[in-house]
Parts: sequence; C-alpha cells; structure tokens
Amino acid sequence: MESILTNALETFNEYSGWIVWNLFLAFIPLFLSFWLFLRRTKKRSLLWWIGFVAFICFLPNASYLLTDIIHLIAAIRAGYSIWITTLIFIPLHLLAIALGWEAYVVSLINQGFYLKKQGAGRFIFSSELITHALSAVGIFMGRFLRFNSWDLLTKPHILLASTVDDLTTKKPLLVIAITFIVLTILYWLTKQVTLGTLLRIKQFLYIIDSQNKPR
Repeated sequence: MESILTNALETFNEYSGWIVWNLFLAFIPLFLSFWLFLRRTKKRSLLWWIGFVAFICFLPNASYLLTDIIHLIAAIRAGYSIWITTLIFIPLHLLAIALGWEAYVVSLINQGFYLKKQGAGRFIFSSELITHALSAVGIFMGRFLRFNSWDLLTKPHILLASTVDDLTTKKPLLVIAITFIVLTILYWLTKQVTLGTLLRIKQFLYIIDSQNKPR
C-alpha cells in the first residue's frame, strides 16, 4: 500500500503541473468576463477594449482543455497500475477538463448577459457562433501549431504567416470545422444545464430568504 501511495504521489506531481497551468490560462477569460460584462456602467473605455481583446485571445485556452483528453488516453496506455489510473489519472484529467469547459461556458453566458443589457440580445446567438469559430481556430493553432495566446503580441508575423498557410489547406479547415461543430453542440447542452442549475440555486435562496423574513 505504501508503494502504491508513493507512486500515486509521484504521478500526481508529474501531471498536476501542466494541468494547473492550463487551468490558470482557462480562468483568465472567466475572470475577465466578470469584469467586462457584469459591470454596472455601460461605458467602454480604452482599458475595457484592451480587456476585451485579451478576453478573446485567452478564451480558446478554456475550451482547449477538451483536447487534453489525449493526455488521459496516453496515461491510461502507459501501463500504470489500475489504482493509479483510477484514483489519479481519470479524476484529475476529467476534473480539469470539466472546470476548463465550464469556464468557457460561463464566460460566454456573461457575454450574452452583457449584450442583452446593452439592448443587443438578438445578437447573442450570432456572437456565440463567432466566438466558437474563433475558439476553434485558436484550439487548432494551440494543439497542432503549438502557439500560445501571447504570441499575438510577441511574434504576430510568424503567427499570421503560419495561420494563413495552414488555413488555405483542406485538412486544417476540416479539423477546425469539426471542432466548431463540437464546441457549438456541447456549449448549447452545457449552457442549458448551467442556466438551469443557477435558476435552481436562485429559487432555493429565494425560498430561504422568504422563510427568514419576519411575518
């Protein structure tokens, strides 16, 4: 048992590092979405637009965690014991993927709330589709071309040249199209669950508040 725990701890330390980093990148757009879209004022300053550009650039990092399923598959095939695979690999990877994806969903829900508050609710669906398309391109560039969000600032010419070269061939376009479809369908399903859960919580808090009010 002691050897199993030691191996489990070593394995956790080996895999947790990049998972924590990926989650950190995934939560950047989530935090930005609360600051950008849930503020009381409707004014959009230069700082707001800079934050919005950063939000768009970092948002694919949240949906990118869906592709980390390949690391789970590789870990399962690596020949570790059933205990390490069951207790470490599967929960760790699935939790990271779920948290990253939920960060993506909540970020877009906040974006839709902002559009509705601005009187542009009719553009929510189209803005979501555009965001899915940009995220699909970002996922492809991150997973296959190994670019990072900050490469837009550090080496934009290389990023632009590589993107143009790859997007003019059929295979990358097919991968991006499939990714876009997966993001769109999965987002719609998760959005319903998330909004339903938030509604249930709101109703529960309302009932608690009503019961605590003096009669």
